[in-house]
Amino acid sequence: MRPEDGGKADSAVVRDALGVGVAVGLSGFAFGVTSAGSGLTLLQTCALSLLVFTGASQFALVGALAAGGNPLTAAAGAFFLGVRNAFYGLRLSQLLALPRAVRPFAAQWVIDETTAVALAQPTRRGTRIGFAVTGLSLYLLWNLTTFLGALGADAIGDTDAWGLDAAGPAVFLALLAPMVKTTTERAVAGLAVLLGLGLLPVLPAGVPVLVAALAAPGVLCLEGRRRGTSRKEALENDVPGEDR
Repeated sequence: MRPEDGGKADSAVVRDALGVGVAVGLSGFAFGVTSAGSGLTLLQTCALSLLVFTGASQFALVGALAAGGNPLTAAAGAFFLGVRNAFYGLRLSQLLALPRAVRPFAAQWVIDETTAVALAQPTRRGTRIGFAVTGLSLYLLWNLTTFLGALGADAIGDTDAWGLDAAGPAVFLALLAPMVKTTTERAVAGLAVLLGLGLLPVLPAGVPVLVAALAAPGVLCLEGRRRGTSRKEALENDVPGEDR
């Protein structure tokens, strides 16, 4: 597509999508090493990347297991982090308008990065190209680097000494930070951090992540009450007939 048609050139979309796919895909190496260090086998580690394919949830799962958390609690934390992808899918299904036969396969690629690239495009053609290129490049590279990381975990040794266990959360925060713009979003993020870090010493591994998820409904509830109170005060101050 030509820029004068209202969107970026196809080559520009491909370049941006590949940039995201390669940059994030390389962090699969850190996941492979961390997963192997938490006690998962090579097959289990690769299966997580092939079938789950959502970095934040994968890191949450292996991180909780490495900290000695209950497998069910760790899985629950990873599941709730992955629920956001379902909401991404609701939006992307309208923008991509893919054939029904393709949708189940495309659903595997509905993650933070593909959503961000797709939503940044002003046209449907650009959205489809951005989603497809980001999804394909990231899926291939993430799984390749996961395999290499898990395979070379023994040679690397202690992952804590290298700080590789922090690579996943760092990438996730780097992607998330530009999306937090409004006061309400900042309040949710701040409260979630306080809950997660504050409860980390007193709750089993994986549970603080679940509790931190309560930040969103909590802040939204307070915001709704505040707006309701402001509206009520405005109506009470608007005395009928005083201008007559």
